[in-house]
Amino acid sequence: MMALLIGFTSCQDLTEEPVGFVGPSTFYSTVAQGESALTASMNHLWNYWGGYSYGYDYFRHDDQLLDGDLNISPTYANAVWDMHYRALNQINGVLRAVLKEESIKGVPQEDVDALVGQAKFLRAYNYFMLVRFYGGLALITEDTPDPVTNPVTERSSIEDVYNLIVSDLQFAVDKLPASWAGAPGKPNRQAAKGMLAKVYLTMATAPLNKTENFAKARDMAADLMDDNTHSLVPNVFDVFKLENKYGPEMIWSFNSTYDDVATDGQIWTPEIMDGWADASIDPIWWNNWNAESPGEPRQEAYLILEYNGVPYTDFNEQRPFIRKYSIPYISQEDYDGYQTTVNFPIIRYADVLLIYAEAANMAENGPSAAAYEAINKVRRRAFNLPVDTPDPSVDLSGLTKEEFDAAVIQERNWELCFENDRWFDLVRKRILPDVSAQYIQNFSENDYLYPIPALDAQMLGSQNPGYITE
Repeated sequence: MMALLIGFTSCQDLTEEPVGFVGPSTFYSTVAQGESALTASMNHLWNYWGGYSYGYDYFRHDDQLLDGDLNISPTYANAVWDMHYRALNQINGVLRAVLKEESIKGVPQEDVDALVGQAKFLRAYNYFMLVRFYGGLALITEDTPDPVTNPVTERSSIEDVYNLIVSDLQFAVDKLPASWAGAPGKPNRQAAKGMLAKVYLTMATAPLNKTENFAKARDMAADLMDDNTHSLVPNVFDVFKLENKYGPEMIWSFNSTYDDVATDGQIWTPEIMDGWADASIDPIWWNNWNAESPGEPRQEAYLILEYNGVPYTDFNEQRPFIRKYSIPYISQEDYDGYQTTVNFPIIRYADVLLIYAEAANMAENGPSAAAYEAINKVRRRAFNLPVDTPDPSVDLSGLTKEEFDAAVIQERNWELCFENDRWFDLVRKRILPDVSAQYIQNFSENDYLYPIPALDAQMLGSQNPGYITE
């Protein structure tokens, strides 16, 4: 049989004329093809039981979640590095094809610019996450030779990474539309403004401490606020309802649909709710919030403090849980069916108001009336009071610059709880030792950065301080 086969194949003409080759320059020949790659890049960061959908553990060393202890192992959160670079590889492929190889022909320039704006926005977001976790990075762009055959062997500085992030977001602000008809999950101009305001605020604080960026953060947040396209959801119990997943408060988020559901809501709930108690709240953190603001409606809206009249102290776990992403904000039917279409916020309007309040206070050497109004709107909504009506029972006033700054950070702690923001606030404000004494032990200065995965650290020739790369 082998002889027959050899004899048969030897008679065949194996010469082929190639009719085409599918690579980045030929595949990304339409806007839709480019957008499909950008959608795929997001799938690395948000998918059923993967990415940040089940990624609360990447933030467990803050003071909100239970079980953080600042004993950060050399392999802790390695998946974060991997998933962001996988996403960046796809994003840079689109940018390389469109910008360097001009792969899209015969399309209005504004459509090409909008595609590039989306790609640059997503690249900025990925690098913003990475630089806050790891510091200096392997900086890969559309101009970088193929990183597989030509690996990057040195880390760019934190400042250089931020320069790229700012440049990308400025392009996105200029080129993205204000909205996308029929596609509310795509990043738009307002999302780019909100992200850029947050980037400027972070650059103004540690480790860069470039304080001139406070004014830039204030102005960019104000620009977004002046657009009047977003606002606070008036009732605090409605913020995380499914009907509000695309607005008016949600500016940009990880997007979930029935075709691509988020991780089961049971990860956020206790056993008494037939939950799995995966992510739960540090009781010390809750007790401090309750002591400072007893009876605040926002606590009941955002946290599971009781179930059917049973207080959390009588749960088997004896600790509170997280309500934002589960019942009652998803249906009982979906919960029982182990599916949820909640959107996980990346930036929402309450965050923008607090960015403005912090930045304005620091840029102007004290709180202005506008800065007070920004934080007080959030506080009024927390108590289910009319957000635009001054109320001395909850409004802040008469604070020094330092007192106001501390109040804003505390308000972020409560309002944005369990939205993957608290860790970054602890890091950029350098207040990890302050909370460590009460919540999470074993603090050292090395804890402000996560360990780079060992193979990448070896290739780059350096590891973050305090971690051993074998």
